[in-house]
Amino acid sequence: MPPMPFRHRQLLAASTLLAASAFTTQFALGRKKEHLSAATTAAITMDAQKRAVHALNRLTFGPRSGDVERVTQMGVDKWIELELYPDKIDDSALDARLAPFRTLRMGTKEIVENFPPNQLIKQIVDGKASLPRDPTKRAVYEAQLQRYEDKQERKEEAAKGGAATDPSKSSDTDSAQPADPDQIRRREERRAANQKTQELLDLSPDERMKAILQMSPQDRRAIATNKGAKADAIMDGMSAQQKETLMALKNPEQVVVDELMQAKLVRAIYSERQLDEVLTDFWLNHFNVFINKGADRYLLTSYERDAIRPHVLGKFEDLLVATAKSPAMLFYLDNWLSVGPNSDIAQGIAPQRPHRRGPRPYPNQAKGKKASGLNENYGRELMELHTLSVNGGYTQKDVTEVAKVFTGWTFDQPKKGGDFRFEPRMHEPGDKIVLGHSIKPNGEKEGLEVLRLLARNPQTASFISRKLAMRFVSDDPPATLVERMTKTYLKKDGDIREVLRTMFEAPEFWSPEAYRAKVKTPLEFVVSAVRTSGAQVEDARALIGTLNNMGMMPYGMMPPTGYSMKADVWVNSSALLGRMNFALGLAAGKIRGVKIDSSPGASAPEPADAEQALAAQESSLLSGDISKQTHDIISKQLEDPKISQWRLDDPKRPPNMAAITGLILGSPEFQRR
Repeated sequence: MPPMPFRHRQLLAASTLLAASAFTTQFALGRKKEHLSAATTAAITMDAQKRAVHALNRLTFGPRSGDVERVTQMGVDKWIELELYPDKIDDSALDARLAPFRTLRMGTKEIVENFPPNQLIKQIVDGKASLPRDPTKRAVYEAQLQRYEDKQERKEEAAKGGAATDPSKSSDTDSAQPADPDQIRRREERRAANQKTQELLDLSPDERMKAILQMSPQDRRAIATNKGAKADAIMDGMSAQQKETLMALKNPEQVVVDELMQAKLVRAIYSERQLDEVLTDFWLNHFNVFINKGADRYLLTSYERDAIRPHVLGKFEDLLVATAKSPAMLFYLDNWLSVGPNSDIAQGIAPQRPHRRGPRPYPNQAKGKKASGLNENYGRELMELHTLSVNGGYTQKDVTEVAKVFTGWTFDQPKKGGDFRFEPRMHEPGDKIVLGHSIKPNGEKEGLEVLRLLARNPQTASFISRKLAMRFVSDDPPATLVERMTKTYLKKDGDIREVLRTMFEAPEFWSPEAYRAKVKTPLEFVVSAVRTSGAQVEDARALIGTLNNMGMMPYGMMPPTGYSMKADVWVNSSALLGRMNFALGLAAGKIRGVKIDSSPGASAPEPADAEQALAAQESSLLSGDISKQTHDIISKQLEDPKISQWRLDDPKRPPNMAAITGLILGSPEFQRR
């Protein structure tokens, strides 16, 4: 499909602004709904197609083409039961898509060794660590050493009052006269790098990579800092590992983050185990860890893979223990630094057995510095956000006592990706009283006792049940439904699968008022748009950038609350315009790394005009669930031939399917699930 002329894009943008404004009003009107009683909802049923659409909207990140028909034919109840047991679903196609992201399969120590953080590079500079022997790994380390040395040089120049110029950011033109010989040298290096880039493009991918590894560290880093078309050309035809290495030459830490974030999008878009992915996202948000807090950039990969994913449909207590012991959570909420006021460390008592096999010293106590004190962050968030809720019946005294229980829960060498361990010398001795229960001195097992106490508390059962109902039913779920889910939770010992089954079998879940009543978060909107459009994602980084602009960067929520699931946080004029712009860009194939075919399928008849095309897309993308008001708004935009058609000089011009698709994806109906 030929690109839309610039003047047509301008007109479409203006019309889109009008549509977005109208849709904003429609959103406000559409949200004024009241709950139906349980008796009323039980008496009303959805037809088979609507049941399939509703189930797909709630249990997945949005239906793909053909999903509604497939689920209807299988039977909605049978399909839901299958989703509750994801191990029975073949997901090998997703595995193939994830294969290029090597860090997903690495332990944290291995990630650190292959993609060295700044702290490790500084240790090499200080002579406390050595370069790896493997030539590929060594090239990455040498590039970072060069980067470190350049940074130090610029600091020294700045301290002397000289001009500190970053060679990677300087202009290639001669319009400005160099201030000193160093700038002249750097300019020559850039020109030489440009010449080397051109020479590399004449080589095969394998020869290109071999030549890069044989370059000097300065030249390698210069090649790695290429951007845009140059960077794409250098990596063209390379294997996934070769591309990964080339990106690591520039910034190894960013490779780890990019692969984790891209994998999240790829899984959400392509996994056949959709409920498993929805729940992984739900629990990651519930047990939120912020990716930009220091070592968590390296710790989050294991956190999601080892602490969250294995337990999303299991017992809540197991999930609670796994997150509590995860280095990512220990680092994020600072529990790894927490020291009991009366512990051996705080009292300055030396280890009884100072030899190699004896108790290790406090892992974070540098020479000449005092040990950290009691930290209540985890104890507070454990009760407020992870279990009992804000009004869960605990006191500040309980927070302090829980904090004491978890002293000694730490991990080794955060800069090198160490594992969880319990350090007795950090642990607060003596009895603790939590929620009226006496916790006797028992080392690490004190923490396990408190986690079990909290996991089995009726207040936790109610809080977790209500939060699940908020995700799958409504922003303000019916109390009757939450009560039944809570009973199941307590009866089944916190079995998440059984709590979900109770919800999915409830009349409140299938009530007409629940149908397309939940507003999608930015993540749900972006992923569902890609899924329903059939777009192919070759590089998800542009989608990540879109989510960042929409205020929902993956793993990017700094407070431990996680991202909100409620509509009022995400619905406003600016946000809806941003969604509309994304929808139009996606439909027009303007999202980098994402390919889409907006033309009708081979078996579909060619639409005769814009109205026929609109009707076809309404059926395809929304299963016909579109209001007259939305239909009229889009039809109004299509009255202008510059929008409804591609070429004004062609009497056989086809309707602009991209504009139609984009306007539907930006509609209030599509933005609800």
